[in-house]
Amino acid sequence: MQVKLHSTFLGDRNAVEAAGLVQSCVHCGFCNATCPTYQDRFDERDGPRGRIYLIRQLLQSGEAGKTTQLHLDRCLTCRACETTCPSGVRYGRLVDAGRELVERRVPRPTGQRMLRRLIRWVFPYPRRVAALVGLGRIVRPVMPRSLQRQIPIKQSTFHRPHSRAPAPRRMLVLDGCVQSAVTPHTNAAATRMLRRVGIELQSVARAGCCGAVDYHLGAHDAGLRFARRNIDAWWPLLEEGAEAIVTTASGCGVMVKDYGELLRHDPGYATKAARVSELAKDLSEVLTVDDVRRLQPVGKAGRTAVHCPCTLQHGQKLGSAVPRLLEAAGVPLAPTTEQHLCCGSAGTYSLLQADIGQRLLERKLAALTAGDPDVIVTANVGCQLHLGAQSGVPVRHWIEILDELFEAPDG
Repeated sequence: MQVKLHSTFLGDRNAVEAAGLVQSCVHCGFCNATCPTYQDRFDERDGPRGRIYLIRQLLQSGEAGKTTQLHLDRCLTCRACETTCPSGVRYGRLVDAGRELVERRVPRPTGQRMLRRLIRWVFPYPRRVAALVGLGRIVRPVMPRSLQRQIPIKQSTFHRPHSRAPAPRRMLVLDGCVQSAVTPHTNAAATRMLRRVGIELQSVARAGCCGAVDYHLGAHDAGLRFARRNIDAWWPLLEEGAEAIVTTASGCGVMVKDYGELLRHDPGYATKAARVSELAKDLSEVLTVDDVRRLQPVGKAGRTAVHCPCTLQHGQKLGSAVPRLLEAAGVPLAPTTEQHLCCGSAGTYSLLQADIGQRLLERKLAALTAGDPDVIVTANVGCQLHLGAQSGVPVRHWIEILDELFEAPDG
């Protein structure tokens, strides 16, 4: 798909990159078969190929309108199309570039601007998230039932003890923003589980939001400021010998793994960002099947349905990692269907595109509960909260299931 770049974009690094990405598309349409929004609406403009045409039109004309903005907004950035594409189109990177270009040119209605600013003002900051959720819990009894389900139940602060003997290996862990405020058991369980296999996880207070919230809403500069802050926080500890940066939310993981590319033109951070991305590991890459098999389970798990988030399955290409770990621990897996389709959470998507997000949620829950599971597990906090809001089956992070199967070293 050839692109003749409009003179407006000459020297615009983002536009030049987007043009190169567009040209790799052979407009075969295979992507539409696995695109959740195309399958929901059957509108060519709500599939990857149609959105690529819209971005191409922008790059060649130098102009965009509300129609282009609408259809780019409707993209989940699930990247299922990348898994399907025979030409290797890097669609996730392309749609991010396209959104940023459109955001500069197409003003939004006041209500949309305010909602997006509110999301960007709250969600990257754990204390603000905690305050908002806490307020929601206070007024929950007087809310409509549909809204009550959106308020996550407070997790208890009790943590089972684990050995404090020095571990032979040390890694850093990203606390994140929403996860640290709403589902703190995830990193607590990860810390205990990795300690059992000789790895100490170290939290770094100065590191926080990965930057994905801002970046995927077209606020690239703000997203990259979070990335630089995290790199600055981690760098001294990496120089001291920390082996890896562990992410327990797959949405954060795919963003951190992209730092090297996103900051490759930044002379002050390019080298460090590349190193950080190289050392970034999803939890399922750190805990191995052999590690799990060496441990002795003391409990039994119920039938477990595995939801593999798009950011783990399509973004990080680790779709089989969690099921393999659970099977190694003897966890009985319930059958599911439509594993490739997004649940509709997609970061802030369920807030900004509520109708589509709701339809995808209902479809995904039907697929996950087809095998009558006792619990649903996932690997991303956004998916966990989105699914849990309407699921009749408990939705948890997969590491919590493994943590409960094994005794801590000090018993």
